[in-house]
Amino acid sequence: MAKRNKLQKFAEMLSFPNVFENFNMKTPVLTGKDGEEVDFKGIWSEKHFNNNHPITLELACGGGEYAVDLGKMFPERNFIGVDIKGARIWRGAKYALENNLSNVSFVRTRIEQIGLFFGPNEIDEIWITFPDPFLREGKANKRLTSARFLNEYRKIIKPGGILHLKTDDPTLYEFTLETLQQDNQCVIHIADENIYSKPFPIPELAIKTKYEGMNISGSNTIKWIKFSIH
Repeated sequence: MAKRNKLQKFAEMLSFPNVFENFNMKTPVLTGKDGEEVDFKGIWSEKHFNNNHPITLELACGGGEYAVDLGKMFPERNFIGVDIKGARIWRGAKYALENNLSNVSFVRTRIEQIGLFFGPNEIDEIWITFPDPFLREGKANKRLTSARFLNEYRKIIKPGGILHLKTDDPTLYEFTLETLQQDNQCVIHIADENIYSKPFPIPELAIKTKYEGMNISGSNTIKWIKFSIH
């Protein structure tokens, strides 16, 4: 039954005007509603959102809790959640449609591919919310704050653009700090080991992903790094 429900979600997403998909790195083409090919690279705000508002990405967005809630919080900005898991994206995309959040959309693709679909200096801000910490030996380069991925973000974010990592994993937190400190084009603005130990400096931190709400890791505190890439 679960498999059938997942297939139903995939089928329904084909009719969503706020979901775009690509699975082939050799063919950098996004398909949207009813399988129509689209090319918004460098012109997402103008051609898709029909405005000139700044764009924030939520990477490894899962159900898109951050993209959706940020969309409510900041109607003057555009938000795009990126994830490879279609069944998760369905939840956020459907909610956005049902609640008329025209400033929220989703791209179903691998994060390694974002440079294929967004243009230079097109993105103002990136949120990386509770990504897989890839704790197994030899998997560190898969972490979304590894040097490999930072180089991908450089291709699309504006100079000095802000990135946020929110995680409960101490290994990923320390790894990220070390990686950023080794990169002379990155600036760490805030490194907070426990965001709940004090009032939030920005309201965005109050948003909870499904993962955070479940409190899966239990004893670990919620950590936040705010940094920029130059």
